[in-house]
Amino acid sequence: MIPFFQPPRRQLQRLLPALALLVLPPAFSADSSALTKDLTASIALLGLPCGQVVSVSPQGDRDHLATCSDGNRYRVYVNAQGRVNAEKR
Repeated sequence: MIPFFQPPRRQLQRLLPALALLVLPPAFSADSSALTKDLTASIALLGLPCGQVVSVSPQGDRDHLATCSDGNRYRVYVNAQGRVNAEKR
């Protein structure tokens, strides 16, 4: 096995949230359930407590404010390096 090779599953887990936020259009009203699922997965992969995202407010392009079922709120965005990040609000 090549030392720098990561199994495809691990790569997918790291890339899926970023890819999901990159391909979503800014006006997502018709497809908000897909966005809430993507944000729920992104927050979970970052290891933050959430449960399930119940509402989303767009803050900008690839920048969203997510409210979770447990009351936590996170700003979920793609940083300058192209990685998904979340900040508790």
